[in-house]
Amino acid sequence: MARPSHPKKNVELALRHAEERGWRVEAGGSHAWGRVYCPRNSQDCRCGEFCISSIWSTPKNPHNHARALRRVVDNCTAYH
Repeated sequence: MARPSHPKKNVELALRHAEERGWRVEAGGSHAWGRVYCPRNSQDCRCGEFCISSIWSTPKNPHNHARALRRVVDNCTAYH
């Protein structure tokens, strides 16, 4: 089953960007719309933690939130 679309266009485009690069997007959660997970799930990731980022359902500035999500994906240390 396909995941639901994010209500903010900019954020949805950022989520598609992440999915195209192999990241897993999971909708659902208590305070967040969902989470995005790195496909490598490596212990060598930055800060020694797995690459996981929250996706807010109603960000104050959707454009900035989308940029931040893209930055997380594009700067993942597992691919550099």
